[in-house]
Amino acid sequence: MTTVQETAAVRYGIWVACPAAGAAAGWGLKLAAGWITTLRWFPFQGVFELVTDIPEPWATLAALAVGAGAGFVFALFWASEMMSVEVSPSRITLHKDDRTFGFGREEVESAFADGKQLVLLSPSGIELARETSDLNRSRLERAFTEQGYRWRDADPFAGEFRMWVEHAPELPADVNALFTARRKAIAKYENAEAAELAREIRKRGVSVRDEKKRQYYRCER
Repeated sequence: MTTVQETAAVRYGIWVACPAAGAAAGWGLKLAAGWITTLRWFPFQGVFELVTDIPEPWATLAALAVGAGAGFVFALFWASEMMSVEVSPSRITLHKDDRTFGFGREEVESAFADGKQLVLLSPSGIELARETSDLNRSRLERAFTEQGYRWRDADPFAGEFRMWVEHAPELPADVNALFTARRKAIAKYENAEAAELAREIRKRGVSVRDEKKRQYYRCER
């Protein structure tokens, strides 16, 4: 079995780098608070005045703690977005968003990378998965080919996608409803929700991908 994942430096380094960067940002903002209060046009003056009223060393400690906390939250979000891929002669397993998606060898006809997305195709041409990650394309290709899977250079069905519009007549009502909900999630930058809705759409035999916040779809043949 071959496993493709982020380097150890990235997987473990974010838990140090993100809180440290957040603490530094909080400390810098605390230092700038006094100057910002002199700029009457600057918003949230009350917040910065409150910061300047806090005595030392509590002001500095609070700024460092809040900044580090924000950095930790960002690290949690980053970690949840990371994906790892396990490829064996009999099965492909994707780990993403604290979830696991498995596909048997007979289910997967080929795989390819579409930008930062890993796509798995079924023998009928429908997309089994389309998951975003920062994994190296060459490492993914090597993992799949070494385990006997077909790796494509590009999407063979790219020309068949069409832009989704409200109540697309070609799609069933439940699929259109999922596209509508997904459009709202994309507009709110709710990436995890948008990804989950895309998975539900694919379960119904419809491939979906995005371009500049527009949704495109392709129906199963």
